[in-house]
Amino acid sequence: MNPRDSDDDRPAAAAAGSAAPQQPPQPLDWRFAQVFGERAAGEDVQEVDIISAIEFDKSGDHLATGDRGGRVVLFERTDARDQHANRSELERQDVPITRHPEFRYKTEFQSHEPEFDYLKSLEIEEKINKIKWCQTANNALFLLSTNDKTIKYWKVQEKKIKQVSVMTLDTTTVGHGATSRASTSTSKSPLPNGGSSEKSDGVNSDLLFPPGGYPSLRLPVVTTSQDVNLAARCRRVYAHAHDYHINSISNNSDGETFISADDLRINLWNLEINSQSFNIVDVKPTNMEDLTEVITCAEFHPTHCNTLAYSSSKGSIRLIDLRQSALCDNHSKIFEEHEAPGARSFFTEIIASISDVMFSRDGRYLLSRDYMTLKLWDLNMDSGPVSTFQVHEHLRPRLCDLYENDSIFDKFECCLSGDGLHVATGSYGNLFRVFGSTPGSTEVTTLEASRNPMRRQMANPNRPTRGTMTSMARGVRRGGENLGVDANGNSLDFSTKLLHLAWHPTENSIACAAANSLYMYYA
Repeated sequence: MNPRDSDDDRPAAAAAGSAAPQQPPQPLDWRFAQVFGERAAGEDVQEVDIISAIEFDKSGDHLATGDRGGRVVLFERTDARDQHANRSELERQDVPITRHPEFRYKTEFQSHEPEFDYLKSLEIEEKINKIKWCQTANNALFLLSTNDKTIKYWKVQEKKIKQVSVMTLDTTTVGHGATSRASTSTSKSPLPNGGSSEKSDGVNSDLLFPPGGYPSLRLPVVTTSQDVNLAARCRRVYAHAHDYHINSISNNSDGETFISADDLRINLWNLEINSQSFNIVDVKPTNMEDLTEVITCAEFHPTHCNTLAYSSSKGSIRLIDLRQSALCDNHSKIFEEHEAPGARSFFTEIIASISDVMFSRDGRYLLSRDYMTLKLWDLNMDSGPVSTFQVHEHLRPRLCDLYENDSIFDKFECCLSGDGLHVATGSYGNLFRVFGSTPGSTEVTTLEASRNPMRRQMANPNRPTRGTMTSMARGVRRGGENLGVDANGNSLDFSTKLLHLAWHPTENSIACAAANSLYMYYA
């Protein structure tokens, strides 16, 4: 399937009552591609090496990761589509024309350092919370990275190495061909500038410039080598604008502005101005005792520069229009799923909190992740989600245990394929799940972040059940099978969890983080 096909060509028309709905695409066959930072069996993982952010750039040719040690690591694609070889040459060499993306390490730099806020007596971790790629210019890469308090704008560029050429001094001839006495001296050799490395009480005629001087004495010259060095330079620092921890940043499609969000506020920045920002959303009540929800994530629309969405801890997503007012206290749309009567429990609001939201590539759909489910929303239908995907429903009876060990507060990310046909998110046991998102699709694939991603597959997974109502009328609930237990029925280790993953923007390739290891898969 062509990844450039618009999501409008998907079976959305079938949801509107088309008599001949399109067939869902074939399930993807996932395979291991490569791994970076794979640890040996029994090897301890350093806390600072654990990956905390992953992001592809828009072209998919570069991948960035951030870790808890404040470092940003860049990878570049190497299988890049050989433009010099024609098809016949490739066939003659028996080289497959379509290959999965292959990346290699490019460079890394220290983005953030640990700090201490003396006014609040608060330690500020160096951990990278989010990374966002910006528009490239002049063969340079630009990206934003943030920790809890400070956002930085980085420029990464290849620079040719400049060095001072070594001064050479030939002391075998002087003047009009006469031999210098300095050239025959073995104990008192002259320095390149004509001086002496030994001190003496009188003038040593052996070390004086001979009549006529040294004809081979040359001044130093700065030369440019053919070797290149990648240099990362911090262009701007956007600081002192958030009282609470920054949970997300997002670039605007205009290429000039971006937003940063913490628990109670969203600020709008201009990339060229770091001295001020504009507060566009403020949910802080006059009395903090009246606080009922916080902002969990914010994301700009991919094509409409005036539209953004932000999610809350109550499970709602608000769409706001920057053209309506300077302070966007009122939303233009709200997306939320009302709970069934009598279904409320102590954990209802905790597991309803949305940890991540993202737009589809064409901006038509919104994908959200709460603790138990993935939800796909149509921006034109705010009555409820188009589809609901069960991520780890088998954990619902164990919510009390998850609350006791704080696992219930884990923030899982989600991602959407470039063609909009699949969604993915992580779970415990270093597992992640891929769902077919088209109406009528029953595709559910569980993979493990390892060299053998399919080894945790169940032999006979339960297929999702269907009712008589159309999927668009009531929302689809898929993937509720009892995964996440081994052959002996033992529960998964909650300490191994796959929180961060990203989908290649144009191809079926996923990068995901398991502790300090970066795994990549393709289909």
